[in-house]
Amino acid sequence: MSTRIPARFRRLRDDESGFSLVYTAIGFMTFMAASTLAIDVGMFMTARSQAQNSADAGALAGAVALVRNDWDNRGATGPAVQSAISTATKNVVIGTAPSVLASDVTFPNDPAGQPNRVMVKVYRTSFRNTAIPTLIGPLFGIPTVDIAATAMAEASPANAMTCVKPFMIPDKWTENMDDKGKVTGSWTPGSQFDLLDSKGAPLTNPDVYYGANDPRYTGYTVANDVGTNLTLRAGTGDEINPSFYYSWKMPGDTGGDFYRENIANCNTSLMTWGDLITQEPGAMSGPTIQGVDALIAKDPGAYWDTSCKCVAGSQFGTNSPRVFPIPLYDPYYYALGKVNGRVADFRIANFLGFFVSSTSGNAIFGYVTNIVGVVDKDAGPAPVAAFPKAIRLVQ
Repeated sequence: MSTRIPARFRRLRDDESGFSLVYTAIGFMTFMAASTLAIDVGMFMTARSQAQNSADAGALAGAVALVRNDWDNRGATGPAVQSAISTATKNVVIGTAPSVLASDVTFPNDPAGQPNRVMVKVYRTSFRNTAIPTLIGPLFGIPTVDIAATAMAEASPANAMTCVKPFMIPDKWTENMDDKGKVTGSWTPGSQFDLLDSKGAPLTNPDVYYGANDPRYTGYTVANDVGTNLTLRAGTGDEINPSFYYSWKMPGDTGGDFYRENIANCNTSLMTWGDLITQEPGAMSGPTIQGVDALIAKDPGAYWDTSCKCVAGSQFGTNSPRVFPIPLYDPYYYALGKVNGRVADFRIANFLGFFVSSTSGNAIFGYVTNIVGVVDKDAGPAPVAAFPKAIRLVQ
């Protein structure tokens, strides 16, 4: 006996009009899940990039602080570590500062064994309670994601400088004998570089200078000379004296106004190690002091802190305009040129960092300090004993 299904039930059984809504709902949920997952992935990629920026900035800041503040202080409270932490944490990762502890800032040696690198690690991780929350991850048991990054910067020898001032002093040498043949045996700010005696005959034991690319380098170094009190006075005649400065002609123009402006401001010309430079014609003692006084007036509160051998009180932080590079000329090259009757030209032997504290009369008082230089790829390798350091990322 067959059972006849009423027509109205047959219509309900065969009706498919609601299926499109089911498919639409499933598709919409799938689309939302995929979109949310894409947002999560994009956020993680952004977080990774921002974490790397944070680590890069921290490493560079740490290297700069080593050079400009205190090369020997690598302690947790020292300027290198604190500057690295402060700079890294200011670069937020997805709106939140990453975790950077003092132990996350280390100082590896470079491949040559020199302690001139700063490595910084930054974290947004569950271990540091800073993990990044996910949007779709909780559905799969992944409520947060850990992000970390590492960077390393290096303070390597520089072969070039900008903002160089248009006066120069000789590099240091080994003092053996004065021009009267008297043995002196020690270099002092009052020494004079001597190759010949007062009659023009070669000394039996002349003063000796070795350049910055020689392992016997006799000149200024960060290790030996940072913090040294230095007084500079306008040079007289052609005497090679550590305290006598000579003006030199910078690229662009000549004359007292141009010369003075280059002291009070920055001449962006790139000067490189080994460049030959010529003396500026005319007496430049007045413009020199005027330019230096204008420089001091730009940052009047800056002073030399003998405890850290660094500049303190500057309204420019670590970039006080009262810190500037001075070219050091090769005393042997200049003296040999005089002996051979060559036109008085000078060869840049190194660059010295100098903080100017005050002036009096024609004298400039200040301290030897660290300085940041640059690397000119067209100028050849930087000398091993270059006084300025160039800051760069190496990882």
